[in-house]
Amino acid sequence: MKGVGIAGYGAYIPKYRIRVGEIAEVWNEEGDRISRGLGVYEKSVPAMDEDTVTISVEAARSAIKNAGIDPQEIGAIYVGSESHPYSVKPSATIVAAAIYATPDLTAADLEFACKAGTAAIQMCMGLVKAGYIKYGLAIGADTSQGKPGDALEYTASAGGAAYIIGRDNLIAEIEDTYSFTTDTPDFWRREGQEYPEHGQRFTGEPAYFKHVVSASKKIMERNKLKPEDFDYVVFHQPNGKFPRIAAKKLGFSDDQLNAGLLTPLIGNTYSGASPLGLAAVLDVAKPGQLILLTSYGSGAGSDSFIIRTTKQLAKYKNIRPVMEMVNHKEYVNYATYAKMKGKIKGVSLQR
Repeated sequence: MKGVGIAGYGAYIPKYRIRVGEIAEVWNEEGDRISRGLGVYEKSVPAMDEDTVTISVEAARSAIKNAGIDPQEIGAIYVGSESHPYSVKPSATIVAAAIYATPDLTAADLEFACKAGTAAIQMCMGLVKAGYIKYGLAIGADTSQGKPGDALEYTASAGGAAYIIGRDNLIAEIEDTYSFTTDTPDFWRREGQEYPEHGQRFTGEPAYFKHVVSASKKIMERNKLKPEDFDYVVFHQPNGKFPRIAAKKLGFSDDQLNAGLLTPLIGNTYSGASPLGLAAVLDVAKPGQLILLTSYGSGAGSDSFIIRTTKQLAKYKNIRPVMEMVNHKEYVNYATYAKMKGKIKGVSLQR
């Protein structure tokens, strides 16, 4: 994949937050115990007029402006999410119209639980490398669902990031990518089912850890690299504990992990989680640094990437730094959260 990489990126996180303790109080649970157990203290909440498409558009606009490219040069748009607003109607075409892209492009929605955003990056990389397109726009975004009272409700949040993939003016080169995939049913939602179900403890060892560790190990072995060769590492972060355990299993330190670990402060943004973590790292990284990114999607699979920042990064300025959005917040109570998330049935949200 030499010569293919990131020409620009952008992110978006809704400003609303709900504390884990606020949710726990409703279900007669101990908030401090749950926060410690999950490593999550609060999560982002989408406003009533925000969904995967609006998040994708905001992130895409920032990425285009940051990269300084003409959106007419984008030849592919892929939106990875498990909360597309339409079952039959692509999010990607709405994004294309909103950024004034040319109709001479290919576009599609992707779905692979929480790794659909990194799958979009891989698809754009292939088209760029083959010479079919100049730039591809890869987006990972979600307004994830959690059934009231379920463990997922404490972490399922909203946010996303967009990446311009190309060959010119790269701020980071993607040196290699590797995927590890099995049929492991740890998390699922059938057609027409409103909330997902999960395999509880089964989601850990045979699912998340097996795939994240395997993909990370194999890409490092293939490139003759060790954990100490990397400046930063970003893993999918369904909670605040799993990435730390994965880092320890693989031999990475907290210092390598912390810059991209956002879940304790904004929850699990699903398809947006690892792309947002990478964006937070790129906000603070310096030229010539090495990053390992490994996503995870239930069902199950992981995509790993070895990314090296370039001299161009020193000139790059993100107009919406990730940590600025993390820290720009407004708290809501459970009633307002339930209204915003459409959890109250039989009531018009226009009231």
